[in-house]
Amino acid sequence: MKAHDPASGRQRGAGRYRPLAAVLAAMGVALTGTRISVIALPWFVLVTTGSATQTGLVAFCEMAPYVAVKAFAGPLVDRTGPRVISWTTDVVSAAAAVAIPLLHSLDRLGFWLLLPLVALIGAARGPGDLAKEILIPEAAERAHVPLERATGLSGVTERLASTVGPAAGGSLVALLGPMAGLVLIGACFATGSAVIALALPRGMGVASGARDDGREPGYWTRFGQGFRFLRGEPLLLTVIVMVGITNLLDAAFATVLMPVWAKESGQGPSAIGLSSSVMGIGAVGGSLIAAAVAHRLRRRPVFFAGFLLAGAPRFLVLAADVPMWTVLTVFAVAGFGAGFLNPILAALTFERVPRPLLGRVNALGDSVAWSGIPLGGMAAGAAVAAFGLLPALLTAGAAYFLTTSLAGLRPEWRQMERLRAKSVPQQSTSPGEAQPTMAAGPPGHGAPGPSRLPGGPSGDAPPGSDDGGSAASSGRTVD
Repeated sequence: MKAHDPASGRQRGAGRYRPLAAVLAAMGVALTGTRISVIALPWFVLVTTGSATQTGLVAFCEMAPYVAVKAFAGPLVDRTGPRVISWTTDVVSAAAAVAIPLLHSLDRLGFWLLLPLVALIGAARGPGDLAKEILIPEAAERAHVPLERATGLSGVTERLASTVGPAAGGSLVALLGPMAGLVLIGACFATGSAVIALALPRGMGVASGARDDGREPGYWTRFGQGFRFLRGEPLLLTVIVMVGITNLLDAAFATVLMPVWAKESGQGPSAIGLSSSVMGIGAVGGSLIAAAVAHRLRRRPVFFAGFLLAGAPRFLVLAADVPMWTVLTVFAVAGFGAGFLNPILAALTFERVPRPLLGRVNALGDSVAWSGIPLGGMAAGAAVAAFGLLPALLTAGAAYFLTTSLAGLRPEWRQMERLRAKSVPQQSTSPGEAQPTMAAGPPGHGAPGPSRLPGGPSGDAPPGSDDGGSAASSGRTVD
């Protein structure tokens, strides 16, 4: 992919930030819609059916297609281009979301019609989220913004959506009912689609070209290229496995352990919302700092310090008999640490994976890292039923600490720091050749951004290297 310079018509001044601002705006409104759906959809099912089982089935029908379709969407995103995939899938999500209240108002919405509509929303969200993620490096390149700063801003956007979306969704559902929430979800997706389709500069987010011989590789060829690339990257695989385990433990915490603690301690559901809000605010603060200074910091210590703050302490403070203000303090610190994680992961991914392979490699990595999320709640429920809440919290906290600490001892993590300025240019960016092109010296790239950790920043070159010298595997410098 060609870099943008003055000779090629790159915008100067404030206008050069338009691509990055547009991508972040589209991410923000789409993610806000997703977070509202977490409240509106389950509440709609619960008040209309009264069945917790059916409510859980609806949640599964949204999440399972999300993970499955995203896993196989990478080659399609690479071939079609992330811009087209992003706005078209958001249109599909908006139409499916609006169809639910429309059919309900016509008295045509049965439970077995609701399930495919929810599944369609999840299936469309998977490639849509993926497409927006892989627009970030090109937007940063056009804006002349360091990659870590761009991914940090992406993390801030995600954290803000996670804080504002549930609050707005809960208030709207409480005041006007779940149907209003579903209409707002559709409006969010439609707005995100319009921003990507109309606000991005012409030529941005287009598909990568054909191979040198002019032939387009087929779907399974592209899929195999992404799989082989990922299999040959020990650092990427290590990160995927580690984040997959922590995602499972986070799901167990959010879906079972925290609610059971709130009930048994007498704090009630308000404590869950307050703790989540405090942690979200802390995460926004961490992401803002990551966006500002991440490119000046060493990634490895920041990454593992973030996990140390964000992981085990949350489990342990619930296991202790402490006042609520102590719980909130721990959650605020945990959120601050978590704010650095996704930006580091995203920056590592964008640096290490050649641009034409971003879609398929990110899709595979994200799907594997998210695959344990549906199992987290079931495992936690079984553990609480068999042993009680306290042993479950202590065991999960210990597992979190050991996962993030022992994984950090592996030699692959030395590759986490950025390449020095003299990295080797990319040998081939054609979709037909999926070989990594990093220099043989200290690699400075990274890993998939599962949650999508899904993502992001916080890294600097080793001591003595140039802050601006890290080159992505696509052959460009990031700042």
